[in-house]
Amino acid sequence: MVMAVAALTFAAPGVPHAEAAAACPGRLAKTVSFSTGELRVYERGDYACAVTLAKRPGTRRSMSVSLQPRGGRADQDSGTFTRQAGPVTVHSLNRCVRATGSVSGVSRSTGWILC
Repeated sequence: MVMAVAALTFAAPGVPHAEAAAACPGRLAKTVSFSTGELRVYERGDYACAVTLAKRPGTRRSMSVSLQPRGGRADQDSGTFTRQAGPVTVHSLNRCVRATGSVSGVSRSTGWILC
């Protein structure tokens, strides 16, 4: 078990936490960096998933993530977190999605993607 955790840690260079990499299944489709964090959108089959990651994890702060399929309801997660908001997942078959992430009052959006 320890070997598997170590392998996950070393198999994903550039990812601050192995848990953050595993939060959303699928292929990383879009990354939007901003001064206080990063918004990541993944796609897998008919679904899209998003997380917002703090640039400096550890301090509890206001964070949110929202993911909306065009013509559908958004899935959201917001609150006071130390590392990440989300993951949130929506069904996105043949639909564009828009994601928005926020950390400490600074937010960014992807616009419509995965069309």
